Amino acid sequence: MELSEKQWEKIFEILDKYRKEPAKTGRPRQNDHHIFKGICWILKTGARWKDLPKDYPSYQTCHRRFQEWVKEGVLVKILQEIAITLEEEEMINLAECFIDATFSPAKKGDLKLGKQRKAKVQKSWQYLMLKACQYQYSSKVRLQAK
Repeated sequence: MELSEKQWEKIFEILDKYRKEPAKTGRPRQNDHHIFKGICWILKTGARWKDLPKDYPSYQTCHRRFQEWVKEGVLVKILQEIAITLEEEEMINLAECFIDATFSPAKKGDLKLGKQRKAKVQKSWQYLMLKACQYQYSSKVRLQAK
């Protein structure tokens, strides 16, 4: 789902309220709007921060700003504003829904396709299912032999 112009305006108003004064030394602060779009890309795709396309600011900058905005409650305010505008546009009813991400799986880097250690394999559900099937099959064979 893409955000409407009205929603983007509200998001940018919130970002502008929390904009920090540029430091007198060091690098100039990156554009909040561009960084927010990079953060949205990460949240939408579920990709790792390192995989952020070159169209956005560096992944380190986006991640640092994401942490800053989470700590200051900026992202919660943005999420609330989006929910309110969706309700005003009659796309959702806030009395009948809630916003939660506890069902989202966490990504843990590259998948390891190599051979697993024996101790690790024995804990997998595939291994347990195999053992259960083998037990069931061996029980049937023993019963038929009698």
